[in-house]
Amino acid sequence: METTDIGLWGVPLAMLGGAIRVSTPFIFVSLGEAITERSGRINLGLEGTLVFGAMTAYAVAVMTGSPWLGLLAAAVAGLCFGLFHGWICKFPKVNDIAIGIALMLFGTGLAFFFGKPFIQPSAPDLPAIPFGAWSDIPQVQAALNVNVLFLIGAALAVFLWWAFRNTRIGLIVRVVGDSADAARAMGLNPNAVRLLATGVGGALAGIGGAYLSLYYPGSWTERISSGQGLMAVALVIFARWNPLGCFAAALLFGGAGALGPALQSVGITQGYYLFYAAPYILTLIIMIATSSPSRTLAGAPGELSITK
Repeated sequence: METTDIGLWGVPLAMLGGAIRVSTPFIFVSLGEAITERSGRINLGLEGTLVFGAMTAYAVAVMTGSPWLGLLAAAVAGLCFGLFHGWICKFPKVNDIAIGIALMLFGTGLAFFFGKPFIQPSAPDLPAIPFGAWSDIPQVQAALNVNVLFLIGAALAVFLWWAFRNTRIGLIVRVVGDSADAARAMGLNPNAVRLLATGVGGALAGIGGAYLSLYYPGSWTERISSGQGLMAVALVIFARWNPLGCFAAALLFGGAGALGPALQSVGITQGYYLFYAAPYILTLIIMIATSSPSRTLAGAPGELSITK
């Protein structure tokens, strides 16, 4: 590839690399929320879980020198948040939406409080695989430098898609999400299934937060999330609760988020910052397009309702 070709391919290459980097937290949070919503519960507190997971991962990595221990700590923290959300929501007259918003604020505030001592220290990064090592072109190398969590997220999306269709656990989650009465008739405990599903969803959101602080952008700040936890809820609806759809939609959101930096990388300096709003505009368009008072969404779990 010649230098003149790089100028032509600069934006696509930058968007490819950016989509992979930006989409990874979306992948984990959306897959976690897909599991939760498939069980008939919605968790709007994932934004707080994501931020607290990012802080926890960074703090543990700084103190231990191991990004993998930081990742594990973030998953455990997310699991605790998810279990707490699920436990509260099992009580009668408790609204999932209200509890989710409360936990979002609680998790964010808790992260800011405990995270202040870790704003300056440097933590080790999660490793990446240089799939572009075969090329001498820096743009190709940067675009194909793929973090291991992206690959794990892709594999997890395929596994969950298969598991929902072909395993007993997947069937149980789907039955509980579609009809609590049918689940009870089968001898299942809907509250227990939803509790575990919400816990797993929280753990995956915590892993998404660990990616933010330990790889991209790779530091702990109080503005690290930018609403990705909330956008993931819209992403799950757009994907029709399909794990493979969540992965594809995460790449779409990631590409939208990478558009501004991609234009800046090739020298477009006027108006490029407007494209930083692309993920939020896309979220708004998706919510409008999928909202209808006269029909239900295809694939929506029967027990999932914002009016509970």
